[in-house]
Amino acid sequence: MIDIAIIQNAVEGLGDMGLSLTIASIGSAIGTGIAGMAAIGGWKKMILSGQKAATAMLIFVGAPLSQVIYGLILKNAIADTNLAPESYVWQIIIGLFAGAAMAGSAIFQGKTGARACDAIASGANDTAKYIMVIGIVETVALFVMIFTMTGLPGS
Repeated sequence: MIDIAIIQNAVEGLGDMGLSLTIASIGSAIGTGIAGMAAIGGWKKMILSGQKAATAMLIFVGAPLSQVIYGLILKNAIADTNLAPESYVWQIIIGLFAGAAMAGSAIFQGKTGARACDAIASGANDTAKYIMVIGIVETVALFVMIFTMTGLPGS
């Protein structure tokens, strides 16, 4: 017979099972893909019209990657609280919803970045303003991470 204490010790610190990181990463992959496709299309448009391809578009392609880092920080924070195994369902739910919110931010960063790439390729090169908009969308993911971490027991 397996001793219950051994099983409980083996699963302590399980946290959200990595859901916050995994789901945020999926959003980042989708967001970078969306912005990346737009950047390639924009470069094609610029090159065919005799312009130099704007490397600033890479900023918009890479912007959604930060949600991977936020997901990792949150996953570690949830695991570090080392809550009782009875709360694992709630920790998983927290990770699921926080990861989904961060994924949404990453996806919309990609869509916003795609529009910025299109604008630059069309000659409306106001990169600083486009970066500010990307930063506002980014703030959603930061708020989710910070507010979730401050809501954890023992924070």
